[in-house]
Amino acid sequence: MSYSARVSVMLKQGIADPQGQTIERALPALGYRGVKNVRVGKVIELELQAESPQEAQGLVSEMCERLLANPVIESFEVTIEGEQE
Repeated sequence: MSYSARVSVMLKQGIADPQGQTIERALPALGYRGVKNVRVGKVIELELQAESPQEAQGLVSEMCERLLANPVIESFEVTIEGEQE
C-alpha cells in the first residue's frame, strides 16, 4: 500500500537558531510587535510503500535518523497521512 508521510524537523531546544533570530529581529521593523521565540525548521513530504501505517511510520522514522534529520541537534515528528490510491 502507498502512504503519504510528513516529517517536521526542528532544531532541539537549546540549540542556537540563527535563522529564527534573524526573523525575530526583522519582524518589528515590519510592524509586528510582541513576537518571540521564532524557530525555523523544515517539512519533508514523501510517499512510500508499506504494509501498514505502523510500518510506514517505522520506515520514515528510520529515514529521519539516518538521513533526513541530524538527531544530535534536531528533533523530528512523523505523521502518516493515510493510504493513497
